[in-house]
Amino acid sequence: MSQAVRIVEVSPRDGLQTEPGRLDTATKILLVERLIAAGLKEIEVAGFVRADRVPQLADAEAVCRGLLPRAGARLSALVPNVRGLERARLAGIDAIAFLTAASETFCRRNTGCSICESLDRFRELMVRARTDGILWVRAYVSCAFGCPYEGRVGPQVIADLSGRLAALGCDEIALADTIGVATPAQVREVLQAVSREMPADRLALHLHDTRGQALASVYACLELGIGAVDSSVAGLGGCPFAPGAAGNLATEDLVYMLEGCGIQTGVNLDWLVAVGRFISCALRRQNCSRVGSMTGDPGREHSHSQLA
Repeated sequence: MSQAVRIVEVSPRDGLQTEPGRLDTATKILLVERLIAAGLKEIEVAGFVRADRVPQLADAEAVCRGLLPRAGARLSALVPNVRGLERARLAGIDAIAFLTAASETFCRRNTGCSICESLDRFRELMVRARTDGILWVRAYVSCAFGCPYEGRVGPQVIADLSGRLAALGCDEIALADTIGVATPAQVREVLQAVSREMPADRLALHLHDTRGQALASVYACLELGIGAVDSSVAGLGGCPFAPGAAGNLATEDLVYMLEGCGIQTGVNLDWLVAVGRFISCALRRQNCSRVGSMTGDPGREHSHSQLA
C-alpha cells in the first residue's frame, strides 16, 4: 500500500463552477489561503474558460493575481486551449490542466470538439506550454468510468487514450468519474489497464461522489500505487455539462481515511474541517463532508476557531 498520497484540492475550480450563486473574488482568495494553511500543497485555483459558459469562474485572472506566488504550493488552473493558456500565463500561472473525454458525445458537449480534435488541441497546447515556461501539465480524462450520454466506457478505451496523452508529454493524467457512477471494482480495473500504458504514480483519481462510492474506490486502488487523489473541501463540486453529477470526494473524509490507514498527507484535519465550514457558510449550502459535518467529535481535541 502507498505510504504517501498526494492530495490535489480542486474546490476553488471544480468545486465552485456549478454553484448557483457567485462567490466574490476576495472570498475565493481567502479559501485558497486557508487551504494552504491547512497543509494542502497542490490546489487547482481557477479555470480560464469562457465566462458566458461558466460564469462562476469569470474572475480567474483576479484570483490568480491575488494569490501568486505561494512558496511551497503548486497552484494550477484549467485551460481549454491556447487562448486559455495565454490568459493563465499573464496571470502568473505555471501549472495547467487540460480536458478531454472518453466519450465522443461528452467531449463535444464539454469542449466543443471531438476526441481527436481535443488531442490536436493538446498537442498544440503542449508545444506552447513548454515554450512559455509551464512547469507542470496535467490532462483530465472525463467520463473515464461512464458517460451520461453513452454509458459505460471500456477500460481499454481509457488506456489507449491515456497512452496517447502520455506520449504527448503530459506529466500526469487524472481519470475522472465525472458523474459518479463507478464502483471500487471498476475503478481498480480501469486503473490496472491504464497502468500498462504508463506508471501508476503518474495517474490521479478524480472521483465525484454521486452514489457514495468515491472513498471506497480510492481505498481499493491504494495498493496499486496511485500517485494522487483529487478532492474538494466540504464535498463541493459538479460539472455544468454532466446532468446529475454531484460533488467531489470530500477532502476531509479522504484525509481522515488515509491517516487512519497510516498514510501521510501533511494536512491538519482540524484546520481543514474549519475551512470546509467556512466555505459552506459563505455559500449558504450544506457541508457534504461527513467528517466536516460532525460536531463534538472526540477524535479532535483542539478547535482552530480562528479559521472559522
